[in-house]
Amino acid sequence: MFFSRNAVGMEITQHGAKLVRVGGKKMAPALLGHEFVEFPEGTVRLLHREPNVLEPAVFVSRIKETFLKLLARTSMVSVSLPDACGRVTLLDLETRFKSRDEGRDIIRWKLKKSLPFDVGDIHLDYQVLREKENGEISVLVAIISRQVVTQYEELLLEAGIEANRIDFTTFNLYRFFASRLAMSENSLFVAFHEGVLSILVFNQGILEFYRAKELAEAEPDMNRVFMETNSSLLFYRDKNPGRELKEAFYFASEADSDLLRTVISEASSIEPFKLEAGKFVAGSALPGAGHGLLPSVAAALGAATRNL
Repeated sequence: MFFSRNAVGMEITQHGAKLVRVGGKKMAPALLGHEFVEFPEGTVRLLHREPNVLEPAVFVSRIKETFLKLLARTSMVSVSLPDACGRVTLLDLETRFKSRDEGRDIIRWKLKKSLPFDVGDIHLDYQVLREKENGEISVLVAIISRQVVTQYEELLLEAGIEANRIDFTTFNLYRFFASRLAMSENSLFVAFHEGVLSILVFNQGILEFYRAKELAEAEPDMNRVFMETNSSLLFYRDKNPGRELKEAFYFASEADSDLLRTVISEASSIEPFKLEAGKFVAGSALPGAGHGLLPSVAAALGAATRNL
């Protein structure tokens, strides 16, 4: 393990940042180090169209000091940003495209009337999920304002960090648990993390529904969590009649875990399987890296595995 490649992942939230240093393998990372930092209230505000960091000097100094404590051997960091910074959508397109750039142009044209900002001022990435027999394709699209992502990149660079990969937190949570979730073809994945409820539905192993909803940041209102989960599943079933979920998975802190299990069971009529963060790491050389720590850094761990 001493000679294995190390990677660093970071999750940025409205209230602070979590950094982890990992080694081992992509599907079984080993936690070698971790650091947390809190931001003073008002340092970061999650917005679609405008730069999120309202106090750049504070942000840079706090991140730089924390990153140095991590004792990383690399400046390259895979970064997880809150889903609320951007937008994720699933699209069905009538025609295939010849190149990745052509795909971006077609997607921009398709979305130009529904986006909350100018299509010329966005960073857009996408993944082809399915090619249908009739020539149509399904794509997963992630969008973020250039002003937003550029500010994060530049401020992190000032702090000595090269953000070589940037993704949204929901997908980094999925990435951390992917070795189990990918084994199920028709499934539901629900996560409650940092006050955000994430709901993903897969059919034949392909993502067919995505939703990330920011809820109250204090103790969660499980009635609202139930309403959001139930309405999401009703929408999915109305759009995809005949689809049957075979399995359901959930992830939350220990404090919220039992309540979330009950919510999912009632909304889906399936007894869900609890994803325990400790079962997805190879081990830890750190004292106290147990039930409380690992769930809190799951998104940062998922981000870090992109650099393994």
